[in-house]
Amino acid sequence: MLRWRSGTVVTVRRSWKGAVELDVTVDRRNPEDPDLVRALAYPAMVGDPVAGDRVLLNTNALSLGLGTGGYAMVVALPDRLPPDSDAPGHVMKARYTPQQVTVLAADEEASPHRAVLLDADDLGGMPVLVADLHSALPALLAGILADSPDARVAYVMTDGGALPAWFSRNLDALSGLLAGVVTVGQSFGGDLEATNTHTGLLAARHALGADVAIVTQGPGNLGTGTPWGFSGVSTGEAVNAAATLGGRPVGSVRLSTADERPRHRGVSHHSLTAYGRVALAPADLVLPVGCAPAHLEQLAPLVARHRIVLVDPAGLDGALRALPVKLSTMGRGLDAEHDYFLAAACAGRHAAALARPA
Repeated sequence: MLRWRSGTVVTVRRSWKGAVELDVTVDRRNPEDPDLVRALAYPAMVGDPVAGDRVLLNTNALSLGLGTGGYAMVVALPDRLPPDSDAPGHVMKARYTPQQVTVLAADEEASPHRAVLLDADDLGGMPVLVADLHSALPALLAGILADSPDARVAYVMTDGGALPAWFSRNLDALSGLLAGVVTVGQSFGGDLEATNTHTGLLAARHALGADVAIVTQGPGNLGTGTPWGFSGVSTGEAVNAAATLGGRPVGSVRLSTADERPRHRGVSHHSLTAYGRVALAPADLVLPVGCAPAHLEQLAPLVARHRIVLVDPAGLDGALRALPVKLSTMGRGLDAEHDYFLAAACAGRHAAALARPA
């Protein structure tokens, strides 16, 4: 289950909020081991590594050649342990794993948000944007801010992908544009912590004062190529949570004209399954005006429950190109997957319109 290696830090490379990238020489255990690996450390968990430190590594993702997770993960600096944390909180995440962490949930007794969240039960019609992949987050945000630059947007990160929010370089780059990040379920490292998507949405609305919330999994979507074997089924569950709490669900539709896998061409089967079979509450599913007629045809079976909304994409290409992050999904950039990112931006534009007073 675990591929353990030890090594020595050679170089401390770039860093972003909550994470630092390293070059590490590996103590080789077999001839296939590389001499030098790219590694990632979370200082809040293991301390601040410096050149010369001995490190213990988990190299599972690296050995599998995973794209998003292609790092050796630093498990510990065994010769220089960080001091014990005295931070408040008694909620455990990554529970009963060797690196379980203690966090302060937004609604527990020691939280400054306890009073406002104690009886919170309603989102007051707040639009809740949901999407399958973490890569949609910047485009969704661009669509919101294109028409409502002063909107307070909170990101609710579910635990279908990376658990630490620190893994996401997008979040670091977008931090000045977000009202805050709420990490829910087993994910952690956000500005606020919550037990599940429901309490995460309530924290976004009542603790962060969000006008719009975005819900996606963290980086590192899991998919097995089977009809139900993908972590994005949580998209439909987020629709249900938003509706249950009196929010207004808005679904970003995953499109592709470049993916070679038939199940993802046009409207991805991830969107068709999550919105068509998991989401039991109605949502607005957004497509750009002028999209391919085939996209509308693929969504036609969903109109018995959902509303298909066509949104004018004028100006959104420029908003996408002005983002402080390089857009990428499945290794393909904005021009290769223009339909995907434009559809997400249109969903953001629609959510912003719903959030504005009539």
